[in-house]
Amino acid sequence: MLESLEMELKIWSAEEMTQAVCSLNPRIAVFDCDGTLWGGDAGLGFMEWSLEHGLVSRGMSDWINARYRLYSVGEVDESTICGEMVQMYAGLRESEMRTAVATFYHEQIAATVFPVMRSLVKELQKAGTELWAVSSTNNWAIEEGMKEFGIPAERILATEVRVVNGLVAGELIQIPSGEGKRTTLLKAGVTAPDAVFGNSIHDLAMLQMAKQAFPINPSEELRVIAAEAGWPVYLPQEAM
Repeated sequence: MLESLEMELKIWSAEEMTQAVCSLNPRIAVFDCDGTLWGGDAGLGFMEWSLEHGLVSRGMSDWINARYRLYSVGEVDESTICGEMVQMYAGLRESEMRTAVATFYHEQIAATVFPVMRSLVKELQKAGTELWAVSSTNNWAIEEGMKEFGIPAERILATEVRVVNGLVAGELIQIPSGEGKRTTLLKAGVTAPDAVFGNSIHDLAMLQMAKQAFPINPSEELRVIAAEAGWPVYLPQEAM
């Protein structure tokens, strides 16, 4: 079954994908980030980086490592771990977080940005498309990354906790993962995006909102769904 679906899966070249997007003349385009705009996992990467650099206490480090091990074996769900990977910084100054995440992003993520996706975003900007970034990674990392793509903070929907008097609090504002990506977009007033880009099963709910879905570097689960739905896919790592 999987092999037959894979045979039906259409894989776009960079030129075909770009032409397909631009021919839509999209008014609104929505992008996942990790695995879609760049190859790295900024959420997990920053968690590991921050533990290595002593950003949180030893007790917190032990706790989040234990929670992530439970997530890895399916005992903690995706949305929960995404929230906890941001709540773990409660008590730190937000300014300290932004400084740390900027260092991390430029050390580990910036070099993994897919050039074709960078160019596509710039082309859509020039055409006047309203661009949104939606991610389950912490908002500090995504806001730092979106500086390169020109997507403003007010159109970034990422996992976020409240900040009180400059200090990170533990209260979650949103976790855009899975169905949460769709509901977060709806809450922001984005009800019918023309183009949505994502790489995993956790992007499916928002991909299904789109006039045209664009699976980018899709996971195995998303490849199967793309084949069934007739969505062509683009593989930037293979195309570079």
